[in-house]
Amino acid sequence: MSDRGTGPFDPYTGADLGRGETVVYSPAQKAGLDVPRYCADCGRRTVAQVTPHGWTATCSRHGTLDSTEFDLR
Repeated sequence: MSDRGTGPFDPYTGADLGRGETVVYSPAQKAGLDVPRYCADCGRRTVAQVTPHGWTATCSRHGTLDSTEFDLR
């Protein structure tokens, strides 16, 4: 799914970006060290799990995101 994570909701705060809600990120979120805890497609809270090799975040409606999908190396 190439459109994952491009929805109208912020994956770190759950803010509705389509409505113009402002977002204030923590230093960990700015550095990319925090797990996205909200689904970017629907804004629902995800089940986030940190592993030694990254993280996974599962939305009950949209499935699982894995940190390897965001690896830019």
